[in-house]
Amino acid sequence: MNAVVERGKHVKAAVYNGRMMQSAACRASAKSAQASCGSEAGQGDLPTEIWEKVKNHPCYSEEAHHHYARMHVAVAPACNVQCNYCNRKYDCANESRPGVVSEKLTPEQAVRKVLAVATTIPQMTVLGIAGPGDPLANPAKTFKTFELVAEAAPDIKLCLSTNGLALPDHIDTIARSKIDHVTITINMVDPEIGAKIYPWIFFNHKRYTGIDAARILTDRQLQGLEMLSERGILCKVNSVMIPNINDDHLIEVNKAVKSRGAFLHNIMPLISAPEHGTVFGLNGQRGPTAQELKALHDACEGEIKMMRHCRQCRADAVGLLGDDLRAEFTTDQVMKMDVQYDLEMRKAYQVRVEHERAAKVAAAQNERAEFAGEMSAITLLVAVATKGSGLINEHFGHAKEFQVYELSTSGAKFVGHRRVDVYCQGGYGEEDRLSAIMRGIHDCHAVFVSKIGGCPKSNLIKAGIEPVDQYAHEFIEKSAIAWFRFYLDKVKRGEIQHVQRGDAAIRQGSLISAG
Repeated sequence: MNAVVERGKHVKAAVYNGRMMQSAACRASAKSAQASCGSEAGQGDLPTEIWEKVKNHPCYSEEAHHHYARMHVAVAPACNVQCNYCNRKYDCANESRPGVVSEKLTPEQAVRKVLAVATTIPQMTVLGIAGPGDPLANPAKTFKTFELVAEAAPDIKLCLSTNGLALPDHIDTIARSKIDHVTITINMVDPEIGAKIYPWIFFNHKRYTGIDAARILTDRQLQGLEMLSERGILCKVNSVMIPNINDDHLIEVNKAVKSRGAFLHNIMPLISAPEHGTVFGLNGQRGPTAQELKALHDACEGEIKMMRHCRQCRADAVGLLGDDLRAEFTTDQVMKMDVQYDLEMRKAYQVRVEHERAAKVAAAQNERAEFAGEMSAITLLVAVATKGSGLINEHFGHAKEFQVYELSTSGAKFVGHRRVDVYCQGGYGEEDRLSAIMRGIHDCHAVFVSKIGGCPKSNLIKAGIEPVDQYAHEFIEKSAIAWFRFYLDKVKRGEIQHVQRGDAAIRQGSLISAG
């Protein structure tokens, strides 16, 4: 992607953007608009008013996150809770971690940035304020920003992410500000467990510590969740999975938030590395493995929807989940842009995105129908290299992450992603990075790519992971299901024996290079 300042006029800028045009390279032959959303409900599964809120929200709909972008603006620096997994002073250019930003903005700078991004990326549909501190510990800046954005770009959905301590005090303002989506981070409902996660809180002009602090925090979080649910505001609950501290307890948290009206539960792995300077990073607290995280997701999955596509974004992230473009929208660059907000252009672009999205869903449904009632106890995971739009369109050596799907005779289900360091550097592969990638997808039977070199292909085969490139630039789910049918056929014919794979590592620490 070329630098934003080189793009010239706003419409031209959108056309220049190869990745965005890829989203609009529509296959308009779709006849069905029925969506099989992961996270997970689709149009036919939800009341109309709820569907309208989530259909193009990349965080509230797994299916939408392949097509729509979001952005965060960092207008809220102060925080009223200290978490043992957080250090807002540390920033690395290649890092994706909540609470991290490269620059803070005033509300006026923030709205200018929103308009610049929305003009350049017409499928950017959501503005969130998620820090770098707590938005409700900075209420004047937070709500002023929402007011300015709502006036200048009324089609953009407004989101707020909070630790919940001050939430009950701002419910009316949130409702008046037309904020339809609120995320609350809730890591416990037991104060004794909370005391191991939160050293202190600052509440009513006083600092509280230990169990007293945790008790106040959980009471306020659950009260705020109930009050928002009563107002019809969609609530997502974020929880950080911390092995041997709250991992088993998160099942109780899941039940507690479900009973209070939460729409979505997002359990994320602890990011913990000494370089971050957090309490957990420095004392060696480990994060969960990929299979530990998946097992907890599966255990919690029920009436409440589980979010499995979270990228644990920075507080200044821009773009599709997993493809952060914030470096192209610094304040200096935004101030040089010719910004002319064109609502009709954005609507037209998103119509084309919806055509592509419907085609993808229809293709997967048609492929799934080929099973024709066939049942098998075999389930397995596959990794996919993608640049978005639900397509297998990334070279193995250029992938910054792999999306992971669970395949069964029921279809292809998105279950997570694995961040990796880019393997190919200047036309050559880095052996150490290949080993790390293979550890990250070790639990997968195959990896789908648009292209792959001979060396990594050979090493993957030796490790028992089949490199699959015959579905390049085709839809992910359709291709994965087709491959899985062939896999089952080979098992039936005795050509291969199905074996379970082991566990995989979740990448910790900053990426070595963004590629």
